[in-house]
Amino acid sequence: MGTKGEKTKHFICEAAFRLFAEKGFKDVTMKDICEKTGLSRGGLYRHYDSTSQIFLELIHTLMADQQNEFEEKIKAKVPAREILLHVLNRYEKEMLDREHSLSIAIYEFFSGPSVSKSSNSIQQQYEASKEMWTALIRYGIQTGEFSPVSPEAVYDLIVFSYQGVRMYSRLMEIEETIPKHITSQIKSLLLKEREKK
Repeated sequence: MGTKGEKTKHFICEAAFRLFAEKGFKDVTMKDICEKTGLSRGGLYRHYDSTSQIFLELIHTLMADQQNEFEEKIKAKVPAREILLHVLNRYEKEMLDREHSLSIAIYEFFSGPSVSKSSNSIQQQYEASKEMWTALIRYGIQTGEFSPVSPEAVYDLIVFSYQGVRMYSRLMEIEETIPKHITSQIKSLLLKEREKK
């Protein structure tokens, strides 16, 4: 597909992201996406067969973007502390941003019987994210910037705290202090005393 086709797909995914964040996964139809993008049904179906296909592409793109960010920075020998603080700062903002949260849509999509047993299951997404985060944590331990911790245990703390707050933020008001408390505890676990300051 040419550059124009890729631009159109990107445009469709951006519009669909907003719809999924607003309505969840189950309530978004291809018709909704046509209306949001101004594309005809034929124009939309030329690029995607279903809302599931669009949603999966969104999830894969988000995951790949963060994985590439981690890999490139580790490869460039950016300090692990700097990578961590940058991501945690972003996570703090995202946890409070209820309008751009896909948490409800992710739950609805991945809890469906056809997806939960497929190769695109939430377990697969969890494992991919775990691989990326544990690589960063191991890198930080190797460089001496992070305390010797269990990378898998710290990853679970990060992912379930982050996703939990994002889910709750769709259902209730979240105080600004909550994300800060979470990221502060993650920093306390990972960063050596002299580097916390």
